[in-house]
Amino acid sequence: MAAPRRAWFVFGFSPEEAVGEPGPGPGPWRLESGPEGIRRVWPAWSYVVVETGAGLEVRSAGLRRPLPGWAEALPSETHVVLRGPAAAQAWPRAAALRGAGEGAPAWSRALPPEPRCPPPLPLLPGGFATPRPPFFTALPGALRARRLALGHEHVLVLGAAGEAYAWGGGRHGQLGHGTLESVKEPRLVEALAGVPMQTVAAGGWHSASVSEAGDLYMWGWNESGQLALPSKGLAEEQAQDEDTGAGNAELPPRQEQPAAEGTAFISIQAFPALLDLPQDLEVSKVSCGSRHTAVITRGGELYTWGWGKYGQLGHRDNASSDQPRRVEHLVAEGLQAEEVVCGLWTTYVCVLEPEP
Repeated sequence: MAAPRRAWFVFGFSPEEAVGEPGPGPGPWRLESGPEGIRRVWPAWSYVVVETGAGLEVRSAGLRRPLPGWAEALPSETHVVLRGPAAAQAWPRAAALRGAGEGAPAWSRALPPEPRCPPPLPLLPGGFATPRPPFFTALPGALRARRLALGHEHVLVLGAAGEAYAWGGGRHGQLGHGTLESVKEPRLVEALAGVPMQTVAAGGWHSASVSEAGDLYMWGWNESGQLALPSKGLAEEQAQDEDTGAGNAELPPRQEQPAAEGTAFISIQAFPALLDLPQDLEVSKVSCGSRHTAVITRGGELYTWGWGKYGQLGHRDNASSDQPRRVEHLVAEGLQAEEVVCGLWTTYVCVLEPEP
């Protein structure tokens, strides 16, 4: 029996397909990999960096440029931070789209010799990188970080013992400290203390973590249902669509959940909330987009929810949802999800598929 092979699919607005103003994504479509295959992806809004067997490559609207000599990327719409064996550098977006070999970098930091498998970007020795100025921020020496995630205004860190720290902007509850205040230094997310986490993720203004037991916790802004908690805005939108006859028949009926202060809707969740997936499924991976969330279960199924205007939820529509929904296309094709990476309006998923 042939061994399964890996392939990457994308749902929603794809930078590779972008020409002018994007519309609802037709996805899923397969990322062209060539003979080397694709190992990792790092999406920005208008371009994506992929790692193939030949190295890094930047792609945007039909344009492809190799990024020789680099091992990891951290892209934004202004700059991309590239990490190599001896240095990390920030290049303007335009230079990166030309191959990051012309002119001088906007920032550079020499790196000491590291272990064979260093922590992934944004982590760097002594601190972390950001794809916008000042490009590097030091971390307290006592904080031993395994993973770091960047939101639009906040930062999450997974500590050596599985503890979660959060700091930065907090006006949407995305720090999980129970308030809407900003925090300047890393602060333990006390609501998760004593529950070892295996990963953390940061969206635009929401956050997620997965425990070693496979439990999913979410907190922050729920404007588009990205926390999988009842969203007033989505309820009003759905009711308006039904009144005008524009409702989506494929959407499951809304399951109301009780919330604090007697209301059925949650706009901001300032403490981490344990999310129950259908059939009590355990989670292995989580990623957050601007206002949507995607998880992979330990059985290899992909579930998504939140803002879906560009088809980024993978349900062959552009509807938003405040309920976890399984991506049936993968099930129908017999594909097992292995990795998921959310862009702002996009979801990339790596699947295992049998050889033809």
